[in-house]
Amino acid sequence: MKIALGQINTTVGDFPGNVAKMLQFAERAAQGGAQLVIFPELSLCGYPPRDLVEKPSFIERNQRELESLARQVNGIDLICGFVSKAQSEEGKACANSAALLSGGQIRFVQTKMLLPNYDVFDEMRYFAPAAEQQVLPLCGKQWGVTICEDIWNDKTFWKKRLYSRDPVEELTHKGANVLLNISGSPYVIGKRRFRAEMLRAFALRYRIPVIFVNQVGGNDSLVFDGSSAVYGPDGEIRAQAASFEEDLIFFDTSTCEGDIHPQVKGPDQAAFRALVLGTRDYVRKCGFERVLVGLSGGIDSALTACIAVEALGKENVQGVGMPGPFSSVGSVEDSRQLAANIGIRFQIVPISAIFESYLAALREPFAGLPCDVTEENIQARIRGNILMAMSNKLCSLVLSTGNKSELAMGYCTMYGDMAGGLAVISDIPKTMVYRLAEFVNREREIIPRAIIEKPPSAELRPDQKDTDTLPPYEILDVILKAYIEDFETPQQIVEKHGFPIELVRRITRTVDCNEYKRQQAAPGLKVTSKAFGIGRRFPIAQRYRE
Repeated sequence: MKIALGQINTTVGDFPGNVAKMLQFAERAAQGGAQLVIFPELSLCGYPPRDLVEKPSFIERNQRELESLARQVNGIDLICGFVSKAQSEEGKACANSAALLSGGQIRFVQTKMLLPNYDVFDEMRYFAPAAEQQVLPLCGKQWGVTICEDIWNDKTFWKKRLYSRDPVEELTHKGANVLLNISGSPYVIGKRRFRAEMLRAFALRYRIPVIFVNQVGGNDSLVFDGSSAVYGPDGEIRAQAASFEEDLIFFDTSTCEGDIHPQVKGPDQAAFRALVLGTRDYVRKCGFERVLVGLSGGIDSALTACIAVEALGKENVQGVGMPGPFSSVGSVEDSRQLAANIGIRFQIVPISAIFESYLAALREPFAGLPCDVTEENIQARIRGNILMAMSNKLCSLVLSTGNKSELAMGYCTMYGDMAGGLAVISDIPKTMVYRLAEFVNREREIIPRAIIEKPPSAELRPDQKDTDTLPPYEILDVILKAYIEDFETPQQIVEKHGFPIELVRRITRTVDCNEYKRQQAAPGLKVTSKAFGIGRRFPIAQRYRE
């Protein structure tokens, strides 16, 4: 039996667009000789739909669109994900399900059993779990149909399991000799390799083919890498779709052979591709065509601009330089050179006169008080106002340029440099920003060396350097990862890395105290195991300290 894996990029709530895409891929699959085409988790409505599933009209729309899709598919069977009505009168009103469409009818439905409720996942909030798993007889094989989390609970792979039941084990005990998993598995650094090891372990344990169909694309803060694959009973990859792009691959269940497409190599290249894909889809799916980037002459805004050009094309990116009283000539010229290198329009809007008018207006309220961070923040907020004004006038989305290290420490200004519609690199630590800049420059100098080599500075007061306020990023990022992503205490961090305890405590206290800023930040693209966003839910008003 020849099957096709349809790795598609869906948009949440775009039923016409998602259906049209599945029909297009199904036609291509049929022309390629496939008898069955398989699409990812919730591909009908887009994943994750979040609170849309609490609307009865949304659940009913899923059913109508599924029936319509079944009638439109010609010459091939199709498996896709959708939101179904729950079978029980008690509990949640809907379920996360997979359907087999054949001969104009819905022939088989399997509901997801394991509902993740950690990090960015909140499916117990929305869905009723399956009570049992049923084997699907199809073309002489017994298919075990699972949905995403259903395969993340193997007792031989995990030291500690999250669930008491194992859908895969139950299906194989019922005679399944092909394992199918349709998935919406988001990308994080290192996950592609880990997920591949897990799928390989399944194939080896049960000695059956394992078919994994993952969605690709960005939906809000989440980026999905695709990387759909088929593993043979020997654990070897027998078919592989590309990462970070739509793809259609074929696999023959008789010969256990299929298409193997080139893969993205290395964590830095993968992270860059994820940021490009996430930026492109966020901008496009929110209805924008163009973006604005405030170019300060620093490495963060330079990297953000390069990502934007890769995602949207140079004609859709505009750089804005906003020199102030403490901006260096080099920073303006470096920004101008970057803009020329990447081919974007660059416009200068000076802020010194505006800043002076602010100081004049505030002279009486501030009388007798020394200059401090207040005046620094005024400059940042002027720049934020200018960018948002241009956003309104030019119908362009502002990309904020702060990195994860700054956001963690509150080294950013609310309504200033935090202004924008998407925080592109807000999950990228500063040390990784430098690595990605070198990746951008791998073939030729795009980001000027002066930008990469200059000491980081906000340039909001004379001779200012980031190290006036923060420890060196090589130290800071180690502590932040341990505290934010690994949940280590200050004492554990000291014991592991040997940093002074007072330094570690100062940093962790600062992280805790700036929660209020992060919860007002623009959505950011998630690429690490714990991003500042929907997967991290700390209270603002709290007094717990490590």
